[in-house]
Amino acid sequence: MTVMKLIFLGTGGGIPSVKRSLPSIAVKFSGHMILFDCGEGTQRQMMKAGTGFKREMIILLTHLHGDHILGLPGLIYTLSMLNRKDPLIVIGPPGTKKFIEAILSIRFGKLNYEIHVREILDGIAYESREYVIEAVRADHTVTALAYKLREKDRPGRMNAEYLERIGLPKGPLWGRLQRGEPVEFKGRIIRPEEVMGPPRPGRKIVYTGDTRPSDKIVEFSKDADVLIHDATFHSEFEEEALSEGHSTARGAAEIAFKAGVKRLYLFHISPRYEGNEEKLLREARAVFPNSFLAEDLLSYEVPLSD
Repeated sequence: MTVMKLIFLGTGGGIPSVKRSLPSIAVKFSGHMILFDCGEGTQRQMMKAGTGFKREMIILLTHLHGDHILGLPGLIYTLSMLNRKDPLIVIGPPGTKKFIEAILSIRFGKLNYEIHVREILDGIAYESREYVIEAVRADHTVTALAYKLREKDRPGRMNAEYLERIGLPKGPLWGRLQRGEPVEFKGRIIRPEEVMGPPRPGRKIVYTGDTRPSDKIVEFSKDADVLIHDATFHSEFEEEALSEGHSTARGAAEIAFKAGVKRLYLFHISPRYEGNEEKLLREARAVFPNSFLAEDLLSYEVPLSD
């Protein structure tokens, strides 16, 4: 089983507080470090969380507001000081290339590796052998994206009893059947559909970044294992939330309920709720009981579905 581990590095919004750093989320999966947003202090949070600085690192920016991107200069330089040689992939909305060029133009230190930047508005942001990262437009005050990390479908369950009964030895031949390849054994061809159940859906994590509630996010988040949604304000400040391009805790919970997700994390918490975050959680759980507060350095291992 490939572990999919979600680690909240920074969970606040706007400005850091004593308790919360600025937005950044790490996912360790399939030998990669996938970093969503890179708020100020992200590299230190990575050290505290023990994530390491993996060679296979992809950074995805939701938008170019300072609280989501100003950790990048320090992280880029730290990676160089750690003698990184492999290219760093940075993906974000239009304007990301100019931002990276501005960072590098300062010449704050020697860079030992290349940075590959890709700008997108929607569609597939990145694809590997085991997963796909998709993007869709969020509803914020500037061009902003939401991202979905989707594990590719896993092979169906193998009828081990049948294979043992016919004497097919465990090992490479079983592996070939799992990969969808027919095998020859004792003069007969065994086809995958004879011994494999239907494919099992992979796990899904959706991160909205900063957004107002939107039907597009509902559709994008359908049946996700984890939804990490903007919940900057309590509903008593709903007008302020909408005017600033954010959601309330209740709004986030309504999205989770409509999308049929398994677990909701309230994210981008305003510093005004420092010490009183339970107020947001109570509001969300009244609509969607499986709601949780994202906390700095909290981790969650996304389980496999049957």
